[in-house]
Amino acid sequence: MGVMMEEELQSRGRRDILFEQAELYRKLENISVEVLSKYNYQEIRPPTFEDEKLFKRTIGETTDIVEKQMYTFTDKKGRRLALRPEGTAGVVRAYIENSLGKITSVTKLFYLGQMFRYERPQKGRYREFYQIGAEYFGNAHPVADVEILLLNMEIFEKAGLKDKVELYINSLGCKDCRQKYRAELLKSINSRSKDLCKDCHNRMEKNPLRVLDCKDDRDKFKDLPAIENYLCDGCKEHFDGVQSLLDSGDCKYKVDRYLVRGLDYYTRTVFEIKSTEKLGAQDAVSAGGRYDTLVEQLGGESVPACGFAIGVDRTIELMEKTGQKVKKVFIAIAGLTGNLGLAGQAIKIARLLRKNDIFTEGPYPDKSLKAQMRLSNSLNSSWTVIIGEEEMNKNTVILKDMTGQSQEEIPLDNLVADLLGR
Repeated sequence: MGVMMEEELQSRGRRDILFEQAELYRKLENISVEVLSKYNYQEIRPPTFEDEKLFKRTIGETTDIVEKQMYTFTDKKGRRLALRPEGTAGVVRAYIENSLGKITSVTKLFYLGQMFRYERPQKGRYREFYQIGAEYFGNAHPVADVEILLLNMEIFEKAGLKDKVELYINSLGCKDCRQKYRAELLKSINSRSKDLCKDCHNRMEKNPLRVLDCKDDRDKFKDLPAIENYLCDGCKEHFDGVQSLLDSGDCKYKVDRYLVRGLDYYTRTVFEIKSTEKLGAQDAVSAGGRYDTLVEQLGGESVPACGFAIGVDRTIELMEKTGQKVKKVFIAIAGLTGNLGLAGQAIKIARLLRKNDIFTEGPYPDKSLKAQMRLSNSLNSSWTVIIGEEEMNKNTVILKDMTGQSQEEIPLDNLVADLLGR
């Protein structure tokens, strides 16, 4: 039973991640690091707060993130700082300030950690949230976009979500493409401005493309002009290349003609990976795209780049919806409490399982078998391995499925393979 405090110390939009859920966070992080490392991405750990100007210059001063959602503060020397609302800006700054582009012409980086936005808390959306992201610098070819997409989808596949997510892509073109499109879009939006929400009226004046990112009014935009008809030859060729290479990689995708992102730095390819399951108000579990002008915009050289960020919290929610949990084994002893022979055999089995990366709890030779089974159940173990005198003499164990409650006697030599195969 929880202890009631005189006043609640945790503010709205934050939460404690405990036990089984924390294990899923670790599982997703480990899967992501494994996949990213295979693609030769190296880890970077930027600070969680930066100069406020960094985010204004990269994300865009008129975006909702900068105008409404950033946590900003003034330090003791009067400097304006902000908790990072997203990861790309800090990585690009680090890329420039550490001269990473001079070490090698192509740089691949990944990061993971907390981000902060002052948003209205709801299911799947928190004011402190987790992201896993990757950035690929130095390659303007569509193959870079596709690598980002393929490794992103591979992470979801290895997390057991292959059939629970769908990839949506679009091209925002270059600055020249968007300028032509913006003029036509503004005409069309003006003709129906009375139907738009208050936020869209503001977006219409500052950046009409942002209107397409509105979740409230999106259904009203199905007959608006699409940017695909305004792409220059170079941007069209690039987007065709992305689609062709995705086809070559057997990666399924859908083109969403009105997909834009809420950050102003994107050029050409943008994408979202969406859950096929309902996840509160938002269904995107990952998003990203190309940002070929951002490095130069921050004072670096002209370097093409692309990247993505996985919304870890929503992805964990999706993993929970599919019934995923970290599988754990409990070692139980059937016999007189304090039997050192059985305890020694149980320790050998536990060590064997742990050496094979199987999460293992126990043994508890001072407890009765009944108490051990209660403990195994309370710890949400997937299986309990029971060892008694008879099993020790026959070199077998009893393997009990804690979900279905079935059990069977199997040779000890087969235990690891049996558990890994389940």
